[in-house]
Amino acid sequence: DLLKLKVIDEIIPEPLGGAHRDRDLMLDNVRKSISENLDQYKEMTSEDIMNERKNKFLKIGRNDGFMNNADDLSNLTIKKNNFDIILKSKKLIFGIGAGLLLIAFLFLKSITIIMTITQLNYVLAVAEHQNFTKAAQKVFVTQPTLSMQIQKLEDELDIQIFDRGKKPIELTDVGRKIVAQARNIVNESDRIKDIVDQQKGYIGGEFKIGVIPTIMPTLLPMFLSNFTKKYPKVKLSIEELHTEAIIEQLKEGHIDAAIAATPLEDEEIKERVLYFEPFVGYVPNNHRLQGKTKIDPTDLDVEDILLLQDGHCFKDGILNLCKMADRYEEDRFSLQSGSFETLIKLSNEGLGMTLLPYLHTLDLRDQDKSHLRMFTDPIPAREVSIIYHKSELKMQIIEALQSVIAGVVKGAITFQNVQIISPISK
Repeated sequence: DLLKLKVIDEIIPEPLGGAHRDRDLMLDNVRKSISENLDQYKEMTSEDIMNERKNKFLKIGRNDGFMNNADDLSNLTIKKNNFDIILKSKKLIFGIGAGLLLIAFLFLKSITIIMTITQLNYVLAVAEHQNFTKAAQKVFVTQPTLSMQIQKLEDELDIQIFDRGKKPIELTDVGRKIVAQARNIVNESDRIKDIVDQQKGYIGGEFKIGVIPTIMPTLLPMFLSNFTKKYPKVKLSIEELHTEAIIEQLKEGHIDAAIAATPLEDEEIKERVLYFEPFVGYVPNNHRLQGKTKIDPTDLDVEDILLLQDGHCFKDGILNLCKMADRYEEDRFSLQSGSFETLIKLSNEGLGMTLLPYLHTLDLRDQDKSHLRMFTDPIPAREVSIIYHKSELKMQIIEALQSVIAGVVKGAITFQNVQIISPISK
């Protein structure tokens, strides 16, 4: 299937802007380019081929300043059977090497990939749920529609994003890279809406927030009613999550912000401090510290403190306070509850003392409050912050939350001389 190429002298001037070229070598290169695209041309009519080449030739010429309009192409004829190509031009002006570049670009296979934000959202939904049906429900489309759009994107990229042969569906190696980039693209597209909302002074829309378990029951009742009354257009969706899950979901874009103990020392997470909450000792009767009005961190023995189960940053904070995390072993009994109420009941049974966050002590019964012991200055405390991804989306809502929470907590916590205890396991 030898291809015959005829390029008239006007299109390949010698020398090209003073640069001498090997004419035969150049034609061999052009012929090779056509041969590589032969399958593409076989599926097209002669008229289709002519129009495609003519439009591309005109586009290249216009971009490079060689042509201004279709009149600059006096004739372009392509014969499908033997691929004789005749190009005539009246007004082409070539600089150094321009003729070579123009002909080479003319026959290169062009790849135009068109993807939409909607398709990327579909991909992210499948990546999250690992199931096409569940993903379709999340983005409010039918499963065939979602599948078709993802397949279309995979065809355009000429790769597989998902391994459909596995249950549940998994990302391929290249799929993981695409999903990471898709999140960035979707976040940046969301930023455009944020810019418009901020310009208009609008504070509203859906806002997903995570709260750690040791903060949720005490802080939420303090600010939620005030916030919803002040910002009725904001649709809050609140979920109780441990710190590890919060960080993961912030990075993956599943939640917009969170309230957690900080600092977290994560470059991808930004923090705005809301308040400092002291640790308070709960000392039962007949305990060795029961006679003290205030306790000191040096009084603590980690083997004598009832702790929350693993996964709670409050437990890690206590261990850091004791500076004995490497010596702690659950050799007496295993506590599977994440409830401070359970810790208090076990303490009242004489199984040891415990530590509570200050806000939790405000609602205790008077009988239980008699067992509370504050720490000496500087009072060990946890730093509580509203945290969000470094992309800083929906900042107008985050700032509104910060303002309302700081306002209500300010009256409840007035301690000044505090020592911040890290919530991270050391």
